[in-house]
Formats: sequence, C-alpha cells, structure tokens
Amino acid sequence: MAQHAQPARGMRDIVPPEAELRRQVANRILDVYAAYGYEVIETPALEDLDVLVGSQGGDNEKLIFKVLKRGARLDEELDRGGELADMGLRFDLTVPLARFVANHLNDLPMPFKVAHIAPVWRAERPQRGRFREFTQCDIDIVGEASIAAEIELCTATIEALRQIGIDGCTVRLNDRRLLRAAVEHHLGQLDQPGAVYIALDKLDKTSSDDVAAELARAGHDEAGVERLLGTFAKAELIGPPAIQASLKGTWNALEVQGISVRFDPALVRGMGYYTGQIFEVSHPDLPYSLAGGGRYDGMTARFGAPALPMCGFSIGFERVCELVETNAFGPGRAKIAVTCLDDEELVRCLVLARAKRDGGTVVNVVRRARNVRKQRDDLEKLGYSEVIDAKTWAG
Repeated sequence: MAQHAQPARGMRDIVPPEAELRRQVANRILDVYAAYGYEVIETPALEDLDVLVGSQGGDNEKLIFKVLKRGARLDEELDRGGELADMGLRFDLTVPLARFVANHLNDLPMPFKVAHIAPVWRAERPQRGRFREFTQCDIDIVGEASIAAEIELCTATIEALRQIGIDGCTVRLNDRRLLRAAVEHHLGQLDQPGAVYIALDKLDKTSSDDVAAELARAGHDEAGVERLLGTFAKAELIGPPAIQASLKGTWNALEVQGISVRFDPALVRGMGYYTGQIFEVSHPDLPYSLAGGGRYDGMTARFGAPALPMCGFSIGFERVCELVETNAFGPGRAKIAVTCLDDEELVRCLVLARAKRDGGTVVNVVRRARNVRKQRDDLEKLGYSEVIDAKTWAG
C-alpha cells in the first residue's frame, strides 16, 4: 500500500521560492551579526536527555521529543521498566550552547560572541503559525558580565531586523530580579514564584481583571494583587537601586542610538534560566514579539565548567520570514533557463553554461518538457527571466 505523502503532523515542507527567501533572510541577518564580530557555530539536533532535562527550560522540557534507546539496551530497559529514552531533540539553542561552551572552553576566546541559526523541536499541539519544527536565530555573548552585552545584543538585533526591512520596532526591557522584587513587595515572600510569573505573562494577551482573578484563585491576597497590577500599569520600578541603575544604563545606551525603548514590568519570558535583564522586540502593527532574550549567567556550571556570565537574544525566524516580501531584496542574480531537445544538446549546453555562471548568471540547463508552455510558466515562477531554446542560445 502506498504511503501518504504529507509530512509528519506539525512539520512542513518548505518549497521554492519560499526556501530561497528564507536563505536570503538568514544571510542578511548573519551578515549583520558578522559585522559585530559574532562567530557561527553548529550543534547537534540530538542531545543527551540529561542535558535537556533540568535546564530550567520551563514548559518546554515537557515538550521534548525523546528518542528511544536502541537494541539490547532498549530490551533491558523494557524488562526492568526503566527509562526507555536517553536522547532528545533540542527545544532551543541556549541549552546546547552552554554545553558547547563547557566542552570547548579551552579553545574559545573570552568574551565569545556566537551566532547560531538552526531548527529546534517542541511537541506542541500544531496550530496556525505554530509548528513542531521551527528555526531559531540566536546571538549570544559568553564571558561578559557588564551591560555591554545587553546593549550590543539589542543593538545588533534591531539592526538585523532593519536589514530585512522590519523597522519601527521597540525594545521592551525588564529584569527578573526587579520582577521578583515587585511580586514579593506586594504578595510576600514566595518559595516558588513561577506560577505567579506565568499568570503575569498573560497580561499582554488578556485583561488585568482575568489575571487578578487567576492569582486570587491561587490564594494570593486580593489587595496585594491589585497593588501589584497597579504598579505594573504605572510602570513603576521596584527593587534594589543598583539593579534599577543597571536597567536604566541599558535603556539610556539604546535610546542614544535612536532605538525605541520602554520599561515593561510585566515582561516575564518563559524560561526559568534567566537571571537578570530580559528583553523582547515588539512592533506596533503586530500582536506578538519578534525577538526575545536575556541574561542567563551560570548555565555552563551544569556541565562542569566555571559559571560564566552569558546573555543572548533570539529572533523569531519563522515570524520575520512571514513579514518579508518575496522580492524584498531585489532581483538578485540574473536567471536564465536553457531547454534542450536531446542528449547531444544537453551535454553541449552544460559545457557552455560554465562560462556564463562564472560571470555571475544563473544558468539552468534542462531537458525540454513535452508541455513547453507549462515548463516555461513553472520556470518563470521560480524567477527565471528568460527561458531559451538551446539552438538559439548556443548559436
């Protein structure tokens, strides 16, 4: 029986010219990052489960695609009812980066500036605009403890978005330490503030009344909740003066460069590994953020390395690709297709095409289809400005 041709649920095929647009977007972004001194790395799609689990990746740890052990090891685990999986697909690029740095620490310059564009996987419920496989586009600075890291990451990310035609963005800033200080100032000391953060993270998607009701149902003092949400509505800074000053330092440095910035006390970011400043990029015409990140110091210590300062920013690659026009980067190289009737023409044109390609022209030598009109239409959809008969072209 024939197998169905659709990709696995939550996955998708990327067809031309969309695939070409994605390549151009990635190259534009990487060119900006290269100009700032970021080096490109690659990490494996699969990581040991003990790398991914316990990394404070929030709910994403529940969405790991796990890979079964193989052969005799799987049989043994089945017999004794043990853990059947020992590896998983990465759910982000931050945790693999920390492992990478710990593994190659002696060979890396410090600070180390790194760019990383690659697919990640999360076993979410597929829905419009959300897939189980998607691409992340990260930059990180390892080994820089000052706000110079935050400032440069935000600056480079805004510049990368501008280079792909997305302007008018705003950087929203907060600090996890100020967030916790504000919450505890109004709700008291909390051993596990994660549930409160999850509720507060909904403020940009639902009303403050709904968030207040959720916190009240969780047992928090209603008057305290009201004061907390009032503080957020007025964008008041609460917390240690030194941390406030650090956040203001990032804010001022970005404003000096003409970047729109605002303090967002309700900004949470879903990952539990953030330790300091956090940020997102928003656009006035869009209901979602285009990029997000923050400081996550010390993650390398999980892998036996020193607890290095680390800070990163990730562009939502799928989201920005949806915003970029198909011809946003101009016509690119000239593309011509040469159609050949027989093997002799095909071989002759393949030889002649080499010189044309050396001159910068895309030359696609193909056998002429029976339906010439359809072949021409198909090639024109792929951006070929000319479709030429081999006899005419070879002269």
